[in-house]
Amino acid sequence: MKKIYCYEPWFFIFFGIFHLHRIWGLVDRESYAAFWINVMKSKGIFYFVLMGILAVLCALGIITFFRNLRYNYWWRWIYIFGGSYVLFDLFAIATGLEFWYNLLLAMFDVTAPYWNLLWGGFITMGGAVFVLGVLLLIKRK
Repeated sequence: MKKIYCYEPWFFIFFGIFHLHRIWGLVDRESYAAFWINVMKSKGIFYFVLMGILAVLCALGIITFFRNLRYNYWWRWIYIFGGSYVLFDLFAIATGLEFWYNLLLAMFDVTAPYWNLLWGGFITMGGAVFVLGVLLLIKRK
């Protein structure tokens, strides 16, 4: 039987808010890029708390997908693809994979002509998963 677990709407709401914060990057490229590059380089308490939350949520989503193989909703595929990407991203940042670090620096290049398209894509994705989370919250109740 299909069931929406209590944490599932909050998974999408959290990731939606996390991606929607990137609106800041469209408003003020320099401070946005400087903030996240500093967080990535300094690896302070904020970094570890945020990375821990993201990792736990992704692992929980992937586990949920596999525990419900016969009864999955379509949106649980997001756990597999999105969660796997985020876990790889966290791993690559934590271990200092050079090619990934260079990719991130290119993403935070405030002079790049693709800046608005890149961060606008993340914002659009964030808005979509936030709405999905709200709809799941309504459906669950």
